[in-house]
Amino acid sequence: MIIVGLTGGIGSGKTTVAKQFSKLGIPVYIADDEAKSLMKRSKIIKRKLIKLFGDQAYVDGELNRPYLANIIFNDKTYLQKMNAIVHPKVARHFEKWALKQDAPYVIKEVAILFENGGDKACDFVITVTAPIETRIKRLLKRDDTSEEKIEAIMKNQWTDEEKLKHSHFVIENTVLENTIDQVVKTHKKLLEKVESKKNASRST
Repeated sequence: MIIVGLTGGIGSGKTTVAKQFSKLGIPVYIADDEAKSLMKRSKIIKRKLIKLFGDQAYVDGELNRPYLANIIFNDKTYLQKMNAIVHPKVARHFEKWALKQDAPYVIKEVAILFENGGDKACDFVITVTAPIETRIKRLLKRDDTSEEKIEAIMKNQWTDEEKLKHSHFVIENTVLENTIDQVVKTHKKLLEKVESKKNASRST
């Protein structure tokens, strides 16, 4: 199965782009959604997170996100430790999911694809971009947050410039109509590359 990583900074609109690929019939795996689900249902992850963050990590069986966010905001090493607990489980779940799909390729949407080395497991990578000002406005409108918290998250992510050096495709997500057009064009190019890979494997 051809794996296409889809990434981008917070507020860039990865989910918007992912939905457009889904409309084209491409299976999409949202890694952050699966991570949230695992943190809720996995007894092993729960136990490890409580050991890391303390008993307040969960309230009535639900992840205490504001509590965790506050700890991570004040000490970034906790984010790395949490990712080390959750990401391997997500990776294994994705592998099983991908094997069940029947499509030319699958999309794996990951917020910190490059930062955690996940790009190495992808055949191609698409990075979604948008101006920082636009991203901040979107996040302030979408989430109960502050510019200070948004900027702190951005500092933990690679810049667009760093991501683009390692990406095969770029989609600028500012105007929806233009975004849709870019997704269609990228999809066509990916189909060509998938076919090229198939032909190359047949000739060897």
